[in-house]
Amino acid sequence: MDVRGTVAPGFEPVAEAFVRNFEQRGERGAAVAVYRDGRKVVDLWAGTRDVDGTEPWAVDTVQIVRSAGKGIAAAVPLLLHQRGQVDLDAPVSTYWPEFKANGKERVLVRDLLAHRAGVPALDRPLTPAEAADGVSGPAAVAAQRPQWEPGTDHGYHAQTYSWLIGELVRRATGRTIGRWIAEEIARPLGLDFWFGLPAEEAHRIGRIGPVEPPAPGEVSGALRVRPKRSVVDAYRDPESLTRRAFGAIDPLPDENDAAYRTAELPASNGIATARGLAHCYAAMIGPVDGHRRLFAPATLTLARTEESAGPDRVLVVSTRFGLGYMLHGPAAPLLGPGSFGHPGRGGSLGFADPESGIAFGYVTNGLQKGVTADPRAQALVRAVRSAL
Repeated sequence: MDVRGTVAPGFEPVAEAFVRNFEQRGERGAAVAVYRDGRKVVDLWAGTRDVDGTEPWAVDTVQIVRSAGKGIAAAVPLLLHQRGQVDLDAPVSTYWPEFKANGKERVLVRDLLAHRAGVPALDRPLTPAEAADGVSGPAAVAAQRPQWEPGTDHGYHAQTYSWLIGELVRRATGRTIGRWIAEEIARPLGLDFWFGLPAEEAHRIGRIGPVEPPAPGEVSGALRVRPKRSVVDAYRDPESLTRRAFGAIDPLPDENDAAYRTAELPASNGIATARGLAHCYAAMIGPVDGHRRLFAPATLTLARTEESAGPDRVLVVSTRFGLGYMLHGPAAPLLGPGSFGHPGRGGSLGFADPESGIAFGYVTNGLQKGVTADPRAQALVRAVRSAL
């Protein structure tokens, strides 16, 4: 395996785990990056740019990271709150009057971030074109009747998060979330991250696609966990809230289509390098490359203080959320108890751990089954932990 990049002394276990992912865990093309205390200590890439191709993954290859982008999107309302432009305890309708329809007048901004708004699914799914047009999605979630009394329970807003957070940001700032991130975060920090891939960057993106994980027993020492029957049934049942939440766009869009890549869907189509993910999380917790930290201490506390915990109405398993971020736990293992971040269904992962100063980004083009705890990402996280 031709692995490119750099590893700082002491972090060799991460490189070893990265190679094993290709040898034992079905990896096709991937990259991993780690920062510690604002300094890049791991920056590796290998395999092919396209999941079904032969061209090598390059230093600047980018990929769709699916829900791993939710963690970058969540930074926007938190930073707006930090600047005094958004009140987390205000009703969403303060900024978006139409949203109060059908019993949602008491939904708070913090409910959107903590997956407590009660609108993870739509009575009528949107077509891919409607999902991407910037108008139909916000109108649909504004008109939607909640699945439960908002604020009283939580369930992962897998797709509707795009229009909830995106429209809140647009109403509060006059800018789309993709433009806000580009102007206020990505360009100042020099990050490779977009919601809405610019035409001039389109040549850098690889094709993603499903890959089968190794059969049980093929990976030496790997922990194989059989999903609970209730989880399997939830994903199979077309009438379940689980299927309806993930199916809020129907038919599922072609994620390799140029039109999809240029849309701004913060729930699902963030495009990044592993370096960009890790760098952004490093900036949330401390200064990087002469830039001051993004999150003030109070904002960092908001991101990783538990807001939702227990059985998730959509994911079925127990989950933990801060404001916009998944928190460390059995459903989404990160580095330690104080970690916060977000996985992407199929593999990608970004997070920060303030106690150790670690920021982590992993991007893959081979999408394996699983939503929150991909075995390749987890192998890399364990290697980081062993290096500390």
